[in-house]
Amino acid sequence: MEQRFDFGEAVRLTRNVRNDGTFPGLEVGNLLIKRGSVGYVMNVGTFLQDQVIYTVNFLDQGRVVGCREEELQPADETWVESRFETREKVVARHTLAVNGKVLAAAGTEGEVFKVLRDLADGVEYHVRFLGHTLQVPESSLDSLPRRGVDV
Repeated sequence: MEQRFDFGEAVRLTRNVRNDGTFPGLEVGNLLIKRGSVGYVMNVGTFLQDQVIYTVNFLDQGRVVGCREEELQPADETWVESRFETREKVVARHTLAVNGKVLAAAGTEGEVFKVLRDLADGVEYHVRFLGHTLQVPESSLDSLPRRGVDV
């Protein structure tokens, strides 16, 4: 298992980090660090011997949090803001079909698996709907309302 980032390296968070219960003084689910924020790697470790975890100091927010490698990118890489993030629940704004076969009707709930920020036509997502993974433009998705959690 190789690490991608080194001690002191500036990294950007690619998804919101919320309190999973391990950050004292805040309710579970509260936002700790917003995606797009830049921090500095303080330490590198592992979790369950198969995930690299980085301790990242977000100086502007005054918080130190653990981040998985998939949640980080080099700070100097181009950053494109997105409306949704990995693992976020969304709904199809329009009926989605491939070769005339409807795979997700308008209003169908799905889950974002990957954010594609580097496309010429804007941000798109790999979204899992009813057993099908589709590449969907941001304009074809709506938020699933969150209940009881600060956004």
